[in-house]
Amino acid sequence: MTISRRVERLGSGIFHRNDVRKESYRNKSITNSLSPLLDLSLGSTDLLPPAIVLEAIKKSIYEPESSSYCLHAATKPFREVVADWAEKRFGVDVDPNSEVLLLVGSQEGTAHLPLAVMNPGEAGLILDPSYPSHRGGLVLADAQIERLLLTANEGWKPDFGSLSNSQLDQLKIIVFGFPHNPTAQVGEQSWLDDAMACGVNHHIVIAHDNPYLDLSLEGDSPSLLRCEGWKEWGIEFYSLSKAWCLGGFRIAFAIGAKKLISGLVRLKSVVDFNQSLALQKGAIVALTSCLDCPGKVVEIYRERRDRTLRALSHLGWHVPSPSMAMYLWLPLPTWAVDKGWDDEHLAADLLEKTGIAITPGSGFGAGGANWLRLALVRPADEVEKAISRIGPWWNANS
Repeated sequence: MTISRRVERLGSGIFHRNDVRKESYRNKSITNSLSPLLDLSLGSTDLLPPAIVLEAIKKSIYEPESSSYCLHAATKPFREVVADWAEKRFGVDVDPNSEVLLLVGSQEGTAHLPLAVMNPGEAGLILDPSYPSHRGGLVLADAQIERLLLTANEGWKPDFGSLSNSQLDQLKIIVFGFPHNPTAQVGEQSWLDDAMACGVNHHIVIAHDNPYLDLSLEGDSPSLLRCEGWKEWGIEFYSLSKAWCLGGFRIAFAIGAKKLISGLVRLKSVVDFNQSLALQKGAIVALTSCLDCPGKVVEIYRERRDRTLRALSHLGWHVPSPSMAMYLWLPLPTWAVDKGWDDEHLAADLLEKTGIAITPGSGFGAGGANWLRLALVRPADEVEKAISRIGPWWNANS
């Protein structure tokens, strides 16, 4: 049996390659008394969701309708809460009936949107580096993929002004997100304004992935809903995975132009159903009664960031301080460059020798080459001990 060309184009994916290496290490550790695996490669938090959210889910799970298929119409109570949340958060008027859509994680939205709005061969732009589903959605839509390179020298700023009118006229969609994964930079509202202006002036769908909206460590995060023109050409994706620690529950939503929401609704009607009403009721509690949760989560990550940066600095690994919670974006050490290692070689060797898993930056695109992403998803004490574990390996190589 052959695999489709579009799936072949997807490649193995960095999370899959990392997963294979982690499983190999686990198997070896059973028979060789190795240190236990410490997985800092995924943004999957160790923090628990708010207790009242879990209680709402628990209470609702036994209701018969929670076990039934959930079609779009049944998500109306959730969509109405999202519209109220948007009005309070951004001061914008959102129609819950035509401008809001429940999603099974924001990744579903960014991956499915190109299928809803693009024809094969049309061009879509992503940032480089960027989250893998941004490219993946375009690959599955048989799109022509263009990339806008981000660099450390420019503070990972996307220069939409560098795109010529002819380049912009060829684009059907721009998919990007700030706060930015993997570089952990919050970004600026003006960057989104520039992108939205491109959309309005050149009739480009502007898709902004914003699951880290409430995880800024410095000031407020940008949002597409603050831009002129989003109701015609924009769509923004949000998630309860990060700020409310509900990643495994897969609850997210999109707010956007009516024609874009309509396209996604039609696509979802033949691809999947919606999340259980019990999970939606938990999300409703999060968005109405737990608005202080993101602030508490941010302060936990701030402590983890600061303590981890100090420990890495003592080791000799000097890492820029991120403005977004949850991740560190680590440059490849000079000694590794001198040895001819790339970021994937270093991550593989680090895992094999110490049992600590981080993510190679090149897995997010060529622009992430010679960088690595570390997720602050364990208590600060554990991460500090992990860095102590790295010490002998670091000294033996540097």
